Amino acid sequence: MIAVGTQNEGMPGGSGAATVGAKPERILARALLVGDRIDAAGLERGEMVATAPLALRLGPAKFVALYRFGVAVFVGFTPAEEQSFLDEIAERIAGSRERKNDETAVLEISPGAEDRVLPGGPIHMPDLSAARFLVIADVLAKTVSLARDEGALSGVFDSIEPFAAELARTGHAPWNRRKMLRVIGQALLAQHRMSGRVAVEETPDVLWDHPSLDRLYTRLADEYELRERARAVTRKLGVIVETGQALTDILDVDRAMRLEAVIVILILAEILIALVQIFLRHG
Repeated sequence: MIAVGTQNEGMPGGSGAATVGAKPERILARALLVGDRIDAAGLERGEMVATAPLALRLGPAKFVALYRFGVAVFVGFTPAEEQSFLDEIAERIAGSRERKNDETAVLEISPGAEDRVLPGGPIHMPDLSAARFLVIADVLAKTVSLARDEGALSGVFDSIEPFAAELARTGHAPWNRRKMLRVIGQALLAQHRMSGRVAVEETPDVLWDHPSLDRLYTRLADEYELRERARAVTRKLGVIVETGQALTDILDVDRAMRLEAVIVILILAEILIALVQIFLRHG
């Protein structure tokens, strides 16, 4: 359920009517990957502007949004204020990270301006309403979450590559079962972590109530290449899952061959024992 204010509210420095031609104001927006999950239930304070994600207005031009997949988005906070807020909710962060991935954007507020997203430049907008904040927070949160998934997949690919190279070079599976099992475990873990992750290609719920912001969201999604990166992550995850299945099949085949070899050896040993017994009887 989303509850946001009108698009004319939340002007930096106050909530009154803006004067066209006023000097633009720049505000920093920052998304931080703080852990694997954030439990935001019961954290309502200040003025709550949304429930999914939990988004709060803590000042005239100060917002924070908490996403369950471990991302916090701040607008108008100093680094010290961000850290203070995160310290307060530390017990609610599962899988906390000391080194936090982050994504920043500069918001340029200019009354009377149109929503514009300049490549590599600031995001222009007429005011910092709660609805606009939710649109920007959604894109930044997805961006930093994708960066986490891309990094995780790269690590799994680095583990898989030596096995694939040896298999291609020798035509035989590596015999280090522990390492193979470790690679399979990493593949399964990557699949588990990314299944049910944030749906990058879905638009935020706030656009249902504010369709005029759809163009802003589309431009931001294009600027951060959300759809292209999400599809690349999906393709890489598919390769990892298939590779894990292939390694599992190789282990099963090796196990079956070893069992067959043991059975043959036991049969030969039984035959040999029988022949020795016959020889001793007739000797």
